[in-house]
Amino acid sequence: MPLAERAEAVLRTADGREKTALSRRFAAEWQAAREAGETPAIGRADPPAHPARPARPALLSPRDVPRRRTGSPEGRIALLHAVAHIELNAVDLHWDIIARFTDIKMPIGFYDDWVKAADEESKHFNLMCDCLEVLGSHYGALPAHSGMWRAAEDTRTDLMGRLAVVPMVLEARGLDVTPGMIDVFRKAGEDGAVAALETIYAEEVAHVAYGSKWFHFLCGRHEFDPKEQFHALVRRYFHGPLKPPFNVEKRAEAGIPPDFYWPLSETA
Repeated sequence: MPLAERAEAVLRTADGREKTALSRRFAAEWQAAREAGETPAIGRADPPAHPARPARPALLSPRDVPRRRTGSPEGRIALLHAVAHIELNAVDLHWDIIARFTDIKMPIGFYDDWVKAADEESKHFNLMCDCLEVLGSHYGALPAHSGMWRAAEDTRTDLMGRLAVVPMVLEARGLDVTPGMIDVFRKAGEDGAVAALETIYAEEVAHVAYGSKWFHFLCGRHEFDPKEQFHALVRRYFHGPLKPPFNVEKRAEAGIPPDFYWPLSETA
């Protein structure tokens, strides 16, 4: 099965554990083929407008999702549930970028990067589910944010827009907020959650870097100024200003300098 068809199969699988198991199997097969020196077929796909989702969690407007204090066990469960939901959406976002833009000629390394990112996001979702189950809960037990797929819808015909908004804005935001989440669970003595979040934090830097790398690649192809193009696309597709504080060190490690994001911030 060509890679794009595999990506579509993941997108059309509803259950989170089943989706991520299929994702990890396809990623392992791709990586084994690449390590053997093969260049597997990319093919074409017909990805759905929205990925399949389980019946739960109920998806609510962002303003209707209950806010809970992280100082309580219930609040920490809610935080882990929110991260699990983000990670499941990230699995679909990374397979979607493979399935949706096959009409644009890209080097094989583009697919290597996003398959690896999808594999790691699948691992992250399962880590969060495991943490929830240790605390007596599960993914789907609480309502979740309905707006996670909006960036994918808005950029469904614009690969540069997708790279700018998803890895370089949304995933970069994860680099800003994850250290604070790690502190919450460390203070609560929940070592399993700390270890899981530290794994996510370490691996998300590369996902942001993949976005920056391929965004700059396309800017070079079209002779665009990367900073100007990034500003124009984020203003077009991202709804609202970027929110400091920014993790300047990790963003720089991922290839995003401050003059990319500070002019787009609410303090600009």
